[in-house]
Amino acid sequence: MEAKNTKNPLQCLNLMVSEPFFFSHFLAFFSYLVIRISTSDALSSDLSDRLLRREIQAVLALMVLIVVKLVKEETWEGFVVDSLFFAKVFLFLVASVIDYHLALCYAVGFLVIKITTWYSSIAFSGDSSKLTPLQLEVLLTEGSASRFWLVEFQSFCSSTCIRTSRFLPDLSITYSNKNLSFGIVDLSLFPNVAEKFGISMGVSMNQLPTYILFDNGTEVARFPDVQLEEKASYHPITKGFLCRYFELDRRLIEYVYGK
Repeated sequence: MEAKNTKNPLQCLNLMVSEPFFFSHFLAFFSYLVIRISTSDALSSDLSDRLLRREIQAVLALMVLIVVKLVKEETWEGFVVDSLFFAKVFLFLVASVIDYHLALCYAVGFLVIKITTWYSSIAFSGDSSKLTPLQLEVLLTEGSASRFWLVEFQSFCSSTCIRTSRFLPDLSITYSNKNLSFGIVDLSLFPNVAEKFGISMGVSMNQLPTYILFDNGTEVARFPDVQLEEKASYHPITKGFLCRYFELDRRLIEYVYGK
């Protein structure tokens, strides 16, 4: 199992600044400070006191949850994503004390951030191919120039998919060759594909994203493995883990020296 320090805190901070998904959330959190300061004079003393108590409770609860996640989480990316989720919940609750319209605006804003940053992230595909169900079916039944296909099944409904959306494109730049190709299927556009390949889109099932390696159209490896997941906890997804799990280095070496 990978150690938690796959990214150190400095790299994690750089991730927050450079990735639109994280940066947009922190701008939203900062906006609350601006709203809070600008509306402080307009709030009644009773509402101001109640709001201050809720803010203190939210901050303390968030700090406790962050400490717990810091101990248990195995990757810095996962730690940040989980912390953002808790922070959004508490921000929504605190904003509802000021005005439920403000809370609704934050809820809509976070949804917009999730959707827009998802489509921004998948715009970069590296050397991987965006596949429709028909294209994937043709590759698996009629074959292609590549013997192996590593296909990622993802959806914007999953925050994990958003966080890992650049992993496969990055790996494709290094490992794509005439023997190994990479593909991406967006289950949010083609949900019927999920049932065909036995992928549950439920958040609690931890099956998004799913990576399947095909050898001449036949599935030979999958992550997460549903049968193994019944006995083992979900492994955090990193580029290094995917590389080892699907033996990409070995396959590249075999291709280079097998020519």
